[in-house]
Formats: sequence, C-alpha cells, structure tokens
Amino acid sequence: MAAKILIVDDEIRHGEVLEVALAERGYEAASVNTVAKALAHCATQPVDVVLSDLRMPDRGGQELLKDLKALRPELPVIIMTAYASVRGAVDLVKDGAFDYVAKPLDLDDVVATLERALKLRAVESENARLRSELEGRYRFDNLVGESPAFRAVLHQVGEVASSRASVLLLGESGTGKELVARAIHYNSPRRDKPFIAVNCAAIPEALIESELFGHVKGAFTGATGAREGRFSAADGGTLFLDEIADMPQAVQAKMLRALQEQRFEPVGSSKSVAVDVRIIAATHKDLQKEIAAGAFRMDLYYRLAVFPIFLPPLRDRIEDIALLATHFLAAAAPEMGKRIRGLSPEAVQALRRYRWPGNVRELQNCMERAAIVARGDLIGPEDLLMFEAASGAPDAQPRLEADLDTAMSRIEREFVLNALNETGGVQARAAEKLGISERSLWHRIKKFAIKVERVAAAKDD
Repeated sequence: MAAKILIVDDEIRHGEVLEVALAERGYEAASVNTVAKALAHCATQPVDVVLSDLRMPDRGGQELLKDLKALRPELPVIIMTAYASVRGAVDLVKDGAFDYVAKPLDLDDVVATLERALKLRAVESENARLRSELEGRYRFDNLVGESPAFRAVLHQVGEVASSRASVLLLGESGTGKELVARAIHYNSPRRDKPFIAVNCAAIPEALIESELFGHVKGAFTGATGAREGRFSAADGGTLFLDEIADMPQAVQAKMLRALQEQRFEPVGSSKSVAVDVRIIAATHKDLQKEIAAGAFRMDLYYRLAVFPIFLPPLRDRIEDIALLATHFLAAAAPEMGKRIRGLSPEAVQALRRYRWPGNVRELQNCMERAAIVARGDLIGPEDLLMFEAASGAPDAQPRLEADLDTAMSRIEREFVLNALNETGGVQARAAEKLGISERSLWHRIKKFAIKVERVAAAKDD
C-alpha cells in the first residue's frame, strides 16, 4: 500500500507540482494550501507523513506542528524552508518536527527524508502494537483463577501495583511468579518503561555482578569494551530478579546498597550511576532457612520483602484447574491447527485428582501436548500425559522418564514419525492422520529435523 503524504503549501502551483512528482515516485500524495485545511484533512483522512512549508500567510508550519502534536502526536512532520529560514526549521526540529528540507527542493532529498520518516513511524507503530499486546497479555483478567487462595493473590497484586514498593514473590516452581511480576509492572505507572527479567540461578557466579551492574573496559580479562548492566537497562522501569536465593553473597551486599540508594558502581569503575528501578524478586526456596544457614543476608531479605506475596501451589487451587486447563487449551489448539471445544468430564476429573508437582507450568505443558495428540474435538483422559497413575489414589504421582518438556517432545516426535511411516512419507495423508494441518506438520518436521525421505531410518536415530 502506497504511503500517504500530505503537502501543505500556500503556493498552490508548487504544492500541485510536488504532489505529481511524489505520485510518480509511488506515493499517494495530496496537497492543501492552509493550516486549517491540513488539520481538517488529518482529522478525517489517513496520513502517514506531513510535508509542510514553514512560512505561510496567517498561520505557518510552526502553528501546524503545534496543533498536530495535540491532534496526531504520532504523525511525522517535515518542514520545507528557504535557505534563509533554516534556523527556524532547526528550532522546529527541536520542538518535535521530524526533519527539514531546504528550498529549492531536491526531489531525491525529499524522498530520502520521507523514507526515513516512514521507517521511524513503522518502528514506532510496531512498538506500540507490541506494547499493547504485552499489556493485554498481562492484564489482571488474564491471571486466571477463582479460588479463594488465588483471589487473595489478585487482591495483593492490585494493592501493590501502583506503588514503588519492592515485592517478594514466594512459591514453588511453576506457580506463575514471573507472570505475576509482569502483571504488577504492566498495571503500574512504569508500564511504558522496561521490564527486565534476570534468572539469578542461570548466570555463572563469576559473571552475575557484571550482568547486573555492568562493567567498564578492562575491568577483567575479556572485558574488551564497556557493557551496560540490567540495572541500567531497567532504569525507570522494573527489574525482576528470579531465584534471588541463588544470588552469591558477595553480590548480595552490592545489591542491598543499590536497593537502598538507587545507585551502584559498574565493575571496575569508581563512578556511581544513579537509577530509578523498582525491584520484584522471586524464589521457590524458604528464605528464612537460607538466612539461618548463612546463605542469604537478613538485611537484604527485609529490603526485598516490603510486600511479600505467596503464590499457592496448584494442588491448593483445585477450583482453578478446569479454568486454567480450558484457558491453556484455547491458546494451544489454534497453534496446532485444531478445533477443540473443551474437556470431557472424565478428563476434568482426572486433572483435579492429580497432584501437579510442576504446578501451573506443568498443566500448561499438559494441555499443549493434549492439543497435539487429540483426535476429536473433546479432550479425554487418554489425551493426558501419564494420567494412568493419577486415576488411582489422589496422591499418586506419574512416573516421568525425564523432565516434562523432554518427555513431551519425545512423544510428539514419535507421533509424527509413526504417521509418516504409516503413510509412506506422504505429508498430506500424515497430517490428516494426526488431525492437524499440513503447515502444522511441516513445522514439526523442521522442529525435530526429520528427513521425510528416510522416515523409517529416522525412527531408529
């Protein structure tokens, strides 16, 4: 689709000539000769860039820029000006104009400036779309649950979101601590600033200080240049420190000072850096035991636990299991090319009997796998991974050969291989047999690096 350019020039003939020239370059151009007409056009018609003369009778480019900032703040404005008025155009750029082009106009220069403005607008539109998508994804109503235990969590999240207080999220692995941390951020005044997540358990001890606080060139062997840390990256926003109990004690002392003073020194530097960062920390460990064992600083604990929130395990949220399963299934089924209308009563009963040692994360994986293997439009107990054991005593635990993700990947690969073997490698027939689209099957063939022409051999790899 051609970009829409609005030309504003009181010299009607000049505007018309420029309109034709831009149309020949592939743009959809229109021209008007007053600021009032330009504002009316922008209020009723789609416009991607405004190209306006600086000096016009009555009202000029400066007044147009000011009014457009109120009416369409996302709209780039390029100022056209004679060489004698370049200083005025530069001042307008400082006030928010995208750029200026000098008269007499060089069409190549005009086009190059338009393209830069259009590229910037595309990036800003995409950023706005992604921000809106993130905010939608982490709205409170996407934290699914109606149990009293989870309603208490939602109430606490609502209370603390608008404050500056540090938050400590406690609970077993898989209970959704990062999801809650993001919900707090995206429902706070910091929503337009960065949310930076750091898993303290995943960073080698020798690197975590540099990862958090950055370093200067030459601070240590291999530091060939300066590097910004996560604290600086989160300035104005939220820093989520997952698995905080695994932070080395040497770094805990520096973390405490950074929290207290909102200042820190990058590794190898004596110069303090000031930041405005909200901390949300999380751990599945008992920090009181870690403190008693000398593994975690008590003063850091109290600094972090200004507002502690305990996330209950899924086994204590029985009322939420069917709701969560339906929520995850609704998200997974379209990705698998399936139309699944829900879960059978028997499947819901099996889900509620199971103890869920992996909590919400395990349930999500279970629903994704069920969407893959389901042959009909209703999930039954036979579609649920390792639920034979769960059909007995409530405390029965399924025996997993490895971690859940590995087991699911192995099963999914076997399903694909078996279908391809049984259909002689004909992907259309294999997809039909699996109950998925050909595109979905192709995605899995690439994911598992299956060589379709040697399907039988692939099964033995």
